[in-house]
Amino acid sequence: MAAPAATAPASPPGRRRSVTGTRRTVAVLFLLPALVLLGALVVYPIGYSLIRSFYNANGDGFAGVDNYKAIFTDDGIRTALKNNVIWVVFAPTVATALGLVFAVLTERVRWGTAFKLVVFMPMAISMLAAGIIFRLVYDQDPDKGVANAVWVGVHDTFARSSAFPNAHPGRESPLTADQGGFITRTTVHTGETVALPLVGVAPDQMPGGARKAVAARSENGRITGTTWQDFTRGKGVGRLGTPDPSELGYDGMRIEAVKNGQVVASTKAAADGTFTLPAAADGARLRLPASNFKQPYNGVDWLGPSLVTPAIIGSYVWMWAGFAMVLIAAGLAGVPRELLEAARVDGATEWQVFRKVTVPLLAPVLAVVTVTLMINVLKVFDLVYIIAPGSSQDDANVLALELYRKGFSEGQPGIASAIAVFLLLLVIPVMWFNVRRLRREERR
Repeated sequence: MAAPAATAPASPPGRRRSVTGTRRTVAVLFLLPALVLLGALVVYPIGYSLIRSFYNANGDGFAGVDNYKAIFTDDGIRTALKNNVIWVVFAPTVATALGLVFAVLTERVRWGTAFKLVVFMPMAISMLAAGIIFRLVYDQDPDKGVANAVWVGVHDTFARSSAFPNAHPGRESPLTADQGGFITRTTVHTGETVALPLVGVAPDQMPGGARKAVAARSENGRITGTTWQDFTRGKGVGRLGTPDPSELGYDGMRIEAVKNGQVVASTKAAADGTFTLPAAADGARLRLPASNFKQPYNGVDWLGPSLVTPAIIGSYVWMWAGFAMVLIAAGLAGVPRELLEAARVDGATEWQVFRKVTVPLLAPVLAVVTVTLMINVLKVFDLVYIIAPGSSQDDANVLALELYRKGFSEGQPGIASAIAVFLLLLVIPVMWFNVRRLRREERR
């Protein structure tokens, strides 16, 4: 009969407990620095803010839930809350959608890596620097702001503004105001020459094709005249009502002949300011219509009360679309190509493949990106503070900015602490959702 196999002697229970205890001690020692920093930088500020939110502004009296009531009654905080809702709904959605489009399209081009690098590059810029950049981009002056320079350029391509926005009659002028333009005081007749002098246009703003003004010659059966800049620099220099050698004609000025409120003839002045009207204008009054004096188009007030929030969201999307693109591209690399090819073999179009195969397979990644950006926009502060000018900062207000203003500008730390706690309560559900989704993905 075979002898039984020898078994190793069991470790004493005391020794096992000693080894386990040693491991726990080592783990605690390794975690202790991180736990100390976490407590000092996270737990303590949260606890202090929570306690402080129940005290009044001076900190010497218990205010109860009054500070939390102010969140829903104070006009500034309610505007900030409304803007935060707009941020949470639109900024993550647009950034994620652009990231998805960029990630899918760059898979099909040879220079996709270079494109991804360019799109991701704004992530290397701090919020402060991005805010300064976009404050200049959105400047109202088209000569400074890129956005308005482009917008004005497109607008002027289809509807050019007048070259004479500030022109007006001078002394002893035969013209009088009429519906935004000017009209002669008396009627004119064929064979006459008419002088239509104006002032108010700086020499450097005259049309590029303008030439020296000349006095028109009379013609039988027609009305002739000149419209020009009746101003010569220097005291006592030049004669009123007569073109002088240094004075320029109003090239392109429109002239209308008006009888009984109806336009019977019209023409445009030549480069030297001269013009001719047919016999139909006999007995009419000559009018320079308001279209001649239309102010130049200065673009869109991007940072005005109505557009400041969408404009700032645009700058945020510019920064974070690259972040979304990189994460989605990483998820796209793990999508089985066999499924895409099978869909194409079955006759699906590229749009159907994208909508019914690619997007569903990327749903977990898209959810993580969207939720991460939602957490980020709930805390947005830098861009709003820097880009929004003082005149429209109240309209662009968000909770993080209102927290800063209440705590440091208005001396109400109690309400500021309540806003901070409220922001934390808003972020926690989104974070919990994100953690749950990540754990679910790990189990798969």
